[in-house]
Amino acid sequence: MPATPALPRLLYLFGLVNLVIGTAAFMAPPLLVPMAQSLGVGVGAVGQATTVYSMATAVLAPSFLLLTARLPTRVALAISLSLFAAGNVLTALAQDLTALLIARVMMGCGSASTALMAGMAVGIAPVERRAQALSIVFVGMSLSYVTGIPLAAWAGLEWGWRLPVWAAVACTLGCIAALWAALPAQRGTAAGPSFRGAAALLRNPAILAIYALTLTYFIAIFSVFSYIGPVLKSLQQLTSGQLSTVISLFGVAGVAGTLTGGRMADRLGPRLSLTLGLSGLSLGLLTLPLTAGQPVAMIAVLMVWGMSGFSMMAPQQARLAQLAGPNTPLALSLNNSMLYLGIAVGAAVGGAALAQLEPRHLPWVGAPFALAALAWLRVSTRKPRR
Repeated sequence: MPATPALPRLLYLFGLVNLVIGTAAFMAPPLLVPMAQSLGVGVGAVGQATTVYSMATAVLAPSFLLLTARLPTRVALAISLSLFAAGNVLTALAQDLTALLIARVMMGCGSASTALMAGMAVGIAPVERRAQALSIVFVGMSLSYVTGIPLAAWAGLEWGWRLPVWAAVACTLGCIAALWAALPAQRGTAAGPSFRGAAALLRNPAILAIYALTLTYFIAIFSVFSYIGPVLKSLQQLTSGQLSTVISLFGVAGVAGTLTGGRMADRLGPRLSLTLGLSGLSLGLLTLPLTAGQPVAMIAVLMVWGMSGFSMMAPQQARLAQLAGPNTPLALSLNNSMLYLGIAVGAAVGGAALAQLEPRHLPWVGAPFALAALAWLRVSTRKPRR
C-alpha cells in the first residue's frame, strides 16, 4: 500500500495568517462598548463595522484578484496584506465613525489574501488530500474564536481597544515578511483569473449551486450566532466569564469541525460530508432552545452545532477547486463573498426576528435555512436519470 503523500508545511503558515486575519476582522464585537464611548457614537452604530467589513470583502476581494491576476503570488499576497495592515492602522487612528468604516472597507479589500492562499493550497497539495489541505488553511479562522479574539477582547478591555488593533498591525507585517521569505519569486502568477474566467464561473450551474448553498447555511448560522450572547443568557444564567468560556468551547468545536471536515471530504466525498454537516447543524439549531435550564445539554448541543457548521468549509472549497480549474482562486473568493453576504443577511434576519421573539427561540429562525440548505444539497447534486 503506497504511503500517503505529506502535506506541504507552507499550509501551516497560511493557517497562521488566517488566524491573524480572523482575529483582526472580528475582534470588534466584544469591544463595541469602549469603541462607542471613544468615538462618541452608539453601540449599534459601531456594530456596523462588522457589516461594512463583510460587505467590502464580498464585493472588493474578488475585484482585487482580477486586478492582480498577472502578478507573482508573493507580490499579490504582499499587496493584499499591506492593504489589510493599512486598514488596521487607520482603525487604530480613527477618531470618528466615518474614519472607522473607511478603514474597515480597506481591510475587506485586503482580505483577498485568504482566497489567494486557498488557491495556492489546492495547487501544491496532493489531489487526494486537497480538502484536508484546505482545512489546514482555514483552521486559522476557527482558531481565532478560541485564542485571538478572546485575547484581543481581554487586552482591549484592560488597556484600551486600540492596543489589540496595533498588535494586529504588527502581526500582519510579520505575516508579510514570513510569506515573502517562504514563497519563491518564480512561483508563477497569483491566480490567472480574468473577467472572461469570472463570466465562465457565473455561467456554470454547478458552481452557482455551490454558492447558493454557502449563502443559505451561513444565513442559518449567523442569524443566531450574531446574537449568541443574548441567546445563551436567555437559556442559562451565565456570568460574563462563563459566557466567554462557553463561546470559547464553541470555537474549540469549530476547530475540530474544520479539521474533521477536510478529512471526511477526502475519505467519504464532499457530498456525504456536507450532508452530515448540514444534518448536525439542523439538529443543533432545532434542539438548542429545548436546553433551557440544562447547562450540560446546552453546551453539548452547542458543540454539535459548532463542529457541524465549521466542517462544511473545506468540502465546499474542494468542490469548487474540482470545477473551477485555473480560476480556482477567483472561485474561492466568490465563495467567500457568499459567506460574508450570508453573515450580513443572517444578522439582519436575526435582528428582525428578535423584535418579535425571545432570544432563546432565535435558533428556530435559523433552523429552516439549515434544512433548506440540506434539501438544496440533495437536489443540486442529484445525478440525472438515464
